[in-house]
Amino acid sequence: MDVSWGQFILERLPELWLRTGEHLMLTGIATGAAVLLGIPIGIVCSRSRALRGPALSVVGIMQTIPSLAMLAILLGLIGKIGALPAIIALTLYALLPIVRNTLTGLEGVPDRVIEAARGVGMTRRQRLWMVEFPLALPVIVAGIRTAAVISVGIATLSAFIGAGGLGQFINRGLSLNSTRLIVFGAVPAAILALLVDFAIWSAEWGTQPVRQKEKASLRARLKRPALAMPVLLVALGVITFVTELTPHGLAMRWASSQKAGGAGAIRIGSKEFAEQLILAEMMALMIEDRTDLSVDRRFGLGGTMICHTALTKDEIDLYAEYTGTGYRTILKLAGRPGPYTIFRTVSEEYRQRFQAQWLEPFGFDNTYAITVRRDDAEKYGWKSISDLAERAGELRAGFTSEFQEREDGYPGLKRAYGFGFGKAYDLSPALMCEALAKGEVDVICAFATDGRIVAYNLQPLKDDRGFFPPYDAAPVVRTEFLAAHPEVRQALAPLAGLLDDETMQRLNFRVEGKKRSHEAVAREFLKSKGLVN
Repeated sequence: MDVSWGQFILERLPELWLRTGEHLMLTGIATGAAVLLGIPIGIVCSRSRALRGPALSVVGIMQTIPSLAMLAILLGLIGKIGALPAIIALTLYALLPIVRNTLTGLEGVPDRVIEAARGVGMTRRQRLWMVEFPLALPVIVAGIRTAAVISVGIATLSAFIGAGGLGQFINRGLSLNSTRLIVFGAVPAAILALLVDFAIWSAEWGTQPVRQKEKASLRARLKRPALAMPVLLVALGVITFVTELTPHGLAMRWASSQKAGGAGAIRIGSKEFAEQLILAEMMALMIEDRTDLSVDRRFGLGGTMICHTALTKDEIDLYAEYTGTGYRTILKLAGRPGPYTIFRTVSEEYRQRFQAQWLEPFGFDNTYAITVRRDDAEKYGWKSISDLAERAGELRAGFTSEFQEREDGYPGLKRAYGFGFGKAYDLSPALMCEALAKGEVDVICAFATDGRIVAYNLQPLKDDRGFFPPYDAAPVVRTEFLAAHPEVRQALAPLAGLLDDETMQRLNFRVEGKKRSHEAVAREFLKSKGLVN
């Protein structure tokens, strides 16, 4: 049963505080860094025409790179998920308005003012800092204002690489097709952008020059350019510091300090769809209940390679993976071995190549299932994937972006069956079943444990050529971490074999179909089994 908006907000309010603090941190640090870089670049551009063109071209090109592409590029270059690549990306996006406005403001200083400054014997540096820069300051602050608002908006995409922020609600909402979660992230982000815009507008207003004959009141002094920039920088510092003072952040630190012996924390990651969120939350609850470790939830990290890279780069310690994904996508092995063989293979290879351990599987096989509408299956006599060959050129397929690219996805499927579909659209996992049911596409790459298959009256087709390997889900943990904390293996042991296909399908539907939170669904299930309090 769906919870009310009031109950939903109350349940999510502590996390809202935390994500808002993270969002402010990302925006504040990136904007501050852009100010420290952009203003000197703008000054250099105003002094050197030879450097002006190349410098403006570089910062302009940065602005044209799509946000997700920039994050992905930086993730590959840095090799780390989290705040660092996000802050670098936001800083690069914020440079253009600051550089341009600095240049415009300095060039807009009247020549007669500069000549007067020369006439009284000022050096070039004195003219810049005592005359030109103060007069240009309102225009420069206007550029900072634009940059900060841009940063607030783009920072929502940072959740894709585990940097947190309000985008985490939006990311989960898109993955789960939950309007509530999308609104819960989008509305606070919009409000935050308005507040940041107003705050910097106030600083911009405060930089307007005053006449010397005006009475030296407090209001007039605050409006003087000499005080405006320190006030602005202090405000940015406060914004950065605020994230450490959120109620949820304080509570989390207090709870961590109360853990016996200061045992530390385990960082648990997940991909962005419902099943992964449920499994990750189950593992987190079991570890919290049965060990002295606190849990750092880094859920919704995006696709397989982001999670795998995070594990191998010591950015997370544990996440749930699928044997078929590890075999085909990570290890790039061919063939279709049985469940036992594939599990043994990925276990050995991960231990040797990635210093990671596969623990006992959860008990279900979430293989890909090429799926059509049940009415169409009955009408055309479709029972297996091969049966689609005759009409494949007329069919519209809806696949996840990963499936479109992976070797155990559409490229390999076409080679194995000898045909492709007329059109293949990229769709979110949360939208595929609904799009198929509404007739917007004709074929999807559903997951065997997706509860919406039954709810939407869909028909999975038999993989008659044995293309898809088994996809048994299991925890994967860093070997080094497991050696230091063997209690994690014991804490997760009761989950081995606990979930069959039908059970996982029901749990997924509670999140995707009934719009329940993955936290509530995971806790209710474990409590029903007597595994957590």
